[in-house]
Amino acid sequence: MPHTLTRRHFLAQAVVAGGAMALPAASWARVAGANSRLRVASIGPGGKGWSDLTATAASPHVQIVGLCDIDESEKHLGQAATKFSEAKCYTDWRKLLDESNDIDAVIVSTPDHMHAPISLAAMQLGKHVQCQKPLTHTVFEARQMQEAARKYNVVTQMGNQIQSHSAYRTAVKLVHDGTIGKVKEVHSWQSGGLRWLLKDDRPAGSEPVPSTVHWDNWIGVAPERPYLPEIYHPFNWRAWQDFSNGQLGDFGCHILDPVFMALKLTAPLTIQADAPPINKEAWTRWSTVSYIFPGTPLTANETINVTWYDGEGKFPPRESLGLPESYKLPASGSVLLGEKGSLVIPHVAMPKLFPEETFADFTIPEVPARDHYTSWADACRGEDHATSAFDYSGPLTETVLLGTVAIRNPGATLNWNTEMLQLTGAPHVQDLLTKPYRKGWEPTWI
Repeated sequence: MPHTLTRRHFLAQAVVAGGAMALPAASWARVAGANSRLRVASIGPGGKGWSDLTATAASPHVQIVGLCDIDESEKHLGQAATKFSEAKCYTDWRKLLDESNDIDAVIVSTPDHMHAPISLAAMQLGKHVQCQKPLTHTVFEARQMQEAARKYNVVTQMGNQIQSHSAYRTAVKLVHDGTIGKVKEVHSWQSGGLRWLLKDDRPAGSEPVPSTVHWDNWIGVAPERPYLPEIYHPFNWRAWQDFSNGQLGDFGCHILDPVFMALKLTAPLTIQADAPPINKEAWTRWSTVSYIFPGTPLTANETINVTWYDGEGKFPPRESLGLPESYKLPASGSVLLGEKGSLVIPHVAMPKLFPEETFADFTIPEVPARDHYTSWADACRGEDHATSAFDYSGPLTETVLLGTVAIRNPGATLNWNTEMLQLTGAPHVQDLLTKPYRKGWEPTWI
């Protein structure tokens, strides 16, 4: 009997005994089978999925039993199959899940548009899920992911792995400790180039699909389109609205993560974007998105403004930051302006405090890093906890994706009712919280 069923049996017995509701996660270590190896399948082990797979497999308590990729070439399924030669290999994730009796957990490292369809199907089978960021392609899907994780009582983690880096953890602690006082406003940015945006509109024509690529499976829930080499697979899919959420979707769940965690933000009240006119195919080359959130005990006022900037060479206005002109902003990161000073949180570098003279004698207490991957695997086994479970990363993703809706409606002030899952402020904007799905590929909702 798989150990997941053994645990369910144990829980049922504990309910009869009257003690199940008080059972802490660590108690699972004493359940029969809880210390056996976690049997994991990777869906999308190429590209970023390769590091997701190998970092998770680094745990001695993990056994890789399944691999699935639409691309059988050496850099994708071939590479993974060589390293994990005992794992079963698939080119269709639906078949993998159909044969998943020997799988406890799945890693989903596909393009954005397939995150929710695969993750929801896995959770409905009782599988634990680690899913890359952004958690989903639409706001509605993000809400569904949260509900599924709760309903099926599975361990979840979003792949915003920088959250577990010492730098981000240290920045969060500085704010929680009151080092800069209550925070008045936030500016976050990603000023790098969009190397995946090769075209501003869908190119014409098609080319033969390579024998190693299962193109229909890659398209998945999205509308059909012809194959073109390098335009979509394996990397440049980020340019296209049918498959991704653009630059904000790519980096927002990283860079806004320590802001969310430090300030304990919930859902925004309003969202407004400044961006170039957008077609229905490619994402824009730059955007500025202004969020207004309800205040928290860590903010100075009843509301707090968080402004996002992206695009090559795009930074917040220097005059808004209160930083010395001699200080060069990192290519991506955030500035939190507090009552006692400002905190710069570079993307993957230690935070810095300003004014420098105020904090000259202050030593920043460094918080140790966690292992984002093996901690999820250990949490599945009842030995740890996941820090970016879907009850946290779902609302973070919703906020990021509301920004992408605003980018499609530049200039409009959108009002968000998170309880009702309702967005107003522009014609048909509510429709952009979800999307149509290709016939035969529709997800099963919670």
